[in-house]
Amino acid sequence: MAEAMRQTVATMLKGIERYNPENLPTLERYVEIQSRENAYDLEANLAVLKLYQFDPQAYNLEITCQILLKALTNFPHTDFVLCKCLLNEKQLVQHPIDHIIYLADILERCDFQQFWERVRAVPDLCARVAGFHDSIRKFVCHVAGITFQTVDRHLLAQLLGGIDDVALRQWVNKYGWREQEYNMIFIANQDENIKTKNITEKIDLESATAVMAALR
Repeated sequence: MAEAMRQTVATMLKGIERYNPENLPTLERYVEIQSRENAYDLEANLAVLKLYQFDPQAYNLEITCQILLKALTNFPHTDFVLCKCLLNEKQLVQHPIDHIIYLADILERCDFQQFWERVRAVPDLCARVAGFHDSIRKFVCHVAGITFQTVDRHLLAQLLGGIDDVALRQWVNKYGWREQEYNMIFIANQDENIKTKNITEKIDLESATAVMAALR
């Protein structure tokens, strides 16, 4: 259903039709489909928030929360910031939007253990978005992949939300990491990821002449 809706919504987002208030019910339904089917369409979601700006009476807290949670699942991209900028000051401190913003702040700091603690404190909030936890785990693996050379097996499990050994092994295999002795997991040789950069400076003849004259 999400793919079928994507084509319909893409037509709605063209030109001035993008901000046609009559499209709002369809766009809101599309947000719910994204949450239910683990799909994602940033442009459509931004259009919904923009329509709420134009007509505050149409504002829907539930839909807004789903949009923000979907944006969280696309870290490290800046989707969440784009969505947040379309909310007013009153909405930003409204519950549970304030909690979602706090989750985003923690995630941006890569404080993953605290992030999962806060998620577990409000299980119903994130449960409405299918695939939410695994999407965050992909971001955790992205950060781990550019940070660690080796990492303690238990620590990695905690960073991924306190998952069990079976789930941990699945994530390790997914990213091509290797289990080693002493409960360590080899991530990558970070020295191999360092790339040299050649810097070329161009100086025209007039500038070179001026420099040579100054050295006399």
